[in-house]
Amino acid sequence: MKPLITDHGLPAQIWNSAPQLANIPVINTHSLVPEGARAVVIAPHPGDEVVTCGGLLQLLASLGHPLQLLSITDGSASHPGSRQWSEKRLSVFRPQESVEALRRLGLPMHSLKWVRGGFADSALSDQETQLTEFISRYLRPGDVVFSTWRGDRNSDHEVVGRASFNAAQHCAASYHDVPVWAWHWPERDQHLIPWERARKLRLDTWTVARKSHATHAYASQLKGEPAIGIAPMLPPVLLERMRLPYEIVFV
Repeated sequence: MKPLITDHGLPAQIWNSAPQLANIPVINTHSLVPEGARAVVIAPHPGDEVVTCGGLLQLLASLGHPLQLLSITDGSASHPGSRQWSEKRLSVFRPQESVEALRRLGLPMHSLKWVRGGFADSALSDQETQLTEFISRYLRPGDVVFSTWRGDRNSDHEVVGRASFNAAQHCAASYHDVPVWAWHWPERDQHLIPWERARKLRLDTWTVARKSHATHAYASQLKGEPAIGIAPMLPPVLLERMRLPYEIVFV
């Protein structure tokens, strides 16, 4: 079945078709992360920290909250079989893209706590216990943890989400899911979204612009290689969604 096409030419995915989006309760930064609390963002792959929380990170940094970023993998398996983007090249290049993306967000790089896990991407499903133990080492009571939704239909996202949730419980930290690919499910799957848990964090125009600019720092992910069947990891439809004036988290 071909996807439905909306009047603006984009497939009728949840992010641009679900009527529930307009009715999601608004939450503010202070309600998500109490004053003095540390925010911990856990990204399965380089770029996930911007796609999930690029706006929130900017708001928290402007309020002086301490920030901890955990990058679980280096994303080096994103282009299997590619000569241009071999695993060896990507293992170096993608972390450099993250540095540039965080700089574009305006984060305080001198004080940002950033840990790279070095796990192999696309191979996390058998390492959930090790992931939970790894994440637990960097959490402390009272932290507010954000990671990819445990129901996102991406194996790495779901495993990291579960490991982050379990580690947060173990360490007496709070945890929030952030959906990524769920917003690009077809509109017929709207009923599978836990709308009752969804909260909307509003972003101003400048914050949205910096987030979009940061997303474009991931040059290796913007173009695929059609000749060997590799699609862009950051397709135009996702970049379009990055310009929405809000982020949504599940509380």
